Formats: sequence, structure tokens, C-alpha cells
Amino acid sequence: MTPRKGWTDGRLDQFEKRVDERFDRVDERFDRVDERFDRFEREVNLRFRQVDERFEQVDQRFDRVEGDIRELRTLMIGGFVAVIAAIVGTAAF
Repeated sequence: MTPRKGWTDGRLDQFEKRVDERFDRVDERFDRVDERFDRFEREVNLRFRQVDERFEQVDQRFDRVEGDIRELRTLMIGGFVAVIAAIVGTAAF
């Protein structure tokens, strides 16, 4: 078989059609990959929102505990002051 020295219009048209078909299939594959990445991105964003919500709940719990600790500290200081005042008051009489 000897190589051709030139391309006929029919061969060029056939080659162009074949190249177009191949690129169409590549485009379809990229579209499927894009869809998969879009689904993955939505899933990741959903998971991050869920994690953010959980951390917000934990932050709220820490805020409540911190408030409880301040209240407890105030009550303890008040109790110590009352005990010291009672000791000083009984020692004075």
C-alpha cells in the first residue's frame, strides 16, 4: 500500500466529521465530569454548613458554661464575705 500524496475533498470531509465526532465525545465526558464535581462541591458545602452549625452549638454551650462559672464565682465570693463577716461579728461581741 502506498501512501497518498494528497487528500481528496471527500477524504477531508470524512476526516473533519470524524474529528468533530471525537471532540463531541470528549465534550460529553467533560460535561459528566463537571456534573460530578458540581455534586461533590454541593455535598462538601452541605457538610461544612453542618459542621459550622455544630460548632455554633458548642460555642453556645461554652458561653452558657462561662456565664454559669461567673455566677458561681460571684456566689462563692459573696458566701466567703458572709462567712468572714459572721466570724468578725461574733469575735467582736
